[in-house]
Amino acid sequence: MTRSRALVLVVIPASVILGMFACSDGTSPGRTVFGTPLPMGNGTARTYVELSSDGVPLSIGVGVSETALAGLPAASTEFALPLPAEVSVAPYDHAVLNWQPMGHPPAAIFTVPHFDVHFYMITQAERAAISPADPQFAAKTALTPAAEFIPAGYNRDPFAIPRMGVHWSDPSAPEFSGQAFTKTFIYGSWDGAFHFTEPMVTKAFLETKPAMAVSTLKLPARYSKPGYQPTSYTVGYDQAAKEYRIAISGLVRRQ
Repeated sequence: MTRSRALVLVVIPASVILGMFACSDGTSPGRTVFGTPLPMGNGTARTYVELSSDGVPLSIGVGVSETALAGLPAASTEFALPLPAEVSVAPYDHAVLNWQPMGHPPAAIFTVPHFDVHFYMITQAERAAISPADPQFAAKTALTPAAEFIPAGYNRDPFAIPRMGVHWSDPSAPEFSGQAFTKTFIYGSWDGAFHFTEPMVTKAFLETKPAMAVSTLKLPARYSKPGYQPTSYTVGYDQAAKEYRIAISGLVRRQ
């Protein structure tokens, strides 16, 4: 007695096959976790962390809903955003999105409506203590980190901003060479140590709904705070989420 054997052909969609290989090396996003959305303009803003398939953080970002660009305050406003509760990415503690409707100095460069997206490596209480009320405010402002901790080519402002600290910018960035400011990257220090990273992006640039673009960062030789530090930053519009996204990306663990 012979038995006929049926050949069963299983067709696996190409999208599934690609998805199986996309995370096999642990470098592609496995999932994204989100912080609690908070009201901003006519929409919301929230933080997020992209993780690889094995749980390694790849980027930390702020997502701004498409509707949030309308109804924004007429005055400079701070939106403090907690990081997702279910994941910790040392040394980062929280994010703050500063809406600057009139911009800020230097004049004719950053004096356009834009967002300053700060990712802080200090607590909210420590940030609040950066104040002229501190008797050591001037002395702490004057302190400069050692050369090995300064990102390559960056120069510091001579003054400090309360609740922020001293800002450092790259004089070779396009906006300092006569080109229109669309996006750039700032570092921040206080009391002789770097404590925030800051992508800046104009409202007008976001309104173009740009494709996600990764920009390589200039880096220091050493880091004063161990943990995950960015090697790039990413700005763009996520069509699926209907959300503008600004992130520090290419995270690498530093000692």
